[in-house]
Amino acid sequence: MNDERAPQPASKRSDFAFDLPEELIAQAPPRVRGASRLLALDGATGTRRDLAFDDLPGLLRAGDLLVRNQTRVLPARLHGTKDSGGRVELMLERVLGECRALVQLRASKATPPGRTIRLPGAAEAQVIAVHEGFVEVEFDRPVVAYLEAHGEMPLPPYIRRAEVDADRERYQTVYARTPGAVAAPTAGLHFDEAMFARLAAAGVDCADVTLHVGAGTYQPLRHDSLEDVRLHEEWLEVSAAAVAAVARTRARGGRVVAIGTTVVRSLETAAGGGALEPYAGPTRLFIRPGYTFRVVDALVTNFHLPESSLLVLVSAFAGRDAVLDAYRHAVLQRYRFFSYGDAMFITPAAGVRP
Repeated sequence: MNDERAPQPASKRSDFAFDLPEELIAQAPPRVRGASRLLALDGATGTRRDLAFDDLPGLLRAGDLLVRNQTRVLPARLHGTKDSGGRVELMLERVLGECRALVQLRASKATPPGRTIRLPGAAEAQVIAVHEGFVEVEFDRPVVAYLEAHGEMPLPPYIRRAEVDADRERYQTVYARTPGAVAAPTAGLHFDEAMFARLAAAGVDCADVTLHVGAGTYQPLRHDSLEDVRLHEEWLEVSAAAVAAVARTRARGGRVVAIGTTVVRSLETAAGGGALEPYAGPTRLFIRPGYTFRVVDALVTNFHLPESSLLVLVSAFAGRDAVLDAYRHAVLQRYRFFSYGDAMFITPAAGVRP
């Protein structure tokens, strides 16, 4: 599907900077899933409310549709050695086939095509090619099953501790189904089955899409001019069932509420032709200020990295000034940031929906 949009107003990466004390970067999830804070932001007025995540049902209405990203995080980090004995770290970016994958490869020296990497469990992977900073490798066995048995959970680089057993559960949504992600769709980490039961009783429906989040999600924007930014490619699927659920929601006057920026990118990519249609394939969609949202009416999301594509997306939805004001407020109120941090519920600024 074509991700191109009409030219957007020029903006700079530096327009999306904010000061964040390091101690506010959450290093572990809350003791109980969902025991987080929730900052509600009205993009049209800039008003905000400090709430608990448990208050979310009061922000939704009967007839609304929550759209979830059902991707499942793979234990995507591996440590191995080259033939020379040098140490290598592999971080999965995307599964390409039964035994083939695209990875980030970290080593003291370059590892050219043809070299073999020895891995735990007497496995091997051969370097096939290099693509835009990622390395294509061929495993000697099915890659997904091998990672499930021998990989480490790919905690984000700003979590400065080793993986613990609890991360296998907590860095995964309760509705994760389809393996393929190497980073969690973190807005979904707040939801538990009890919350979904409350929402269902209140007349809120759910639908699922899939976007396999790649390790490239942590890469910084490489250009100050947002017009020059080209995002890493990720694979997604919006099914006919999800499209039908959105149509039913529209017909009854409900809102489409995305759980996370990955759902926003999935739905907006699938609506690239003007109307939402089933779609399975790659996306590089970069949503920045000036974008007209075709599908999403509200957004549940975490707090994002300064100068990141995700913060730019949220600012396109609710307005840069309103979002950065809300982030400054969150810092003053000691909200927890990033993957294991607190959440926001955001409605759009005027003019971003047709």
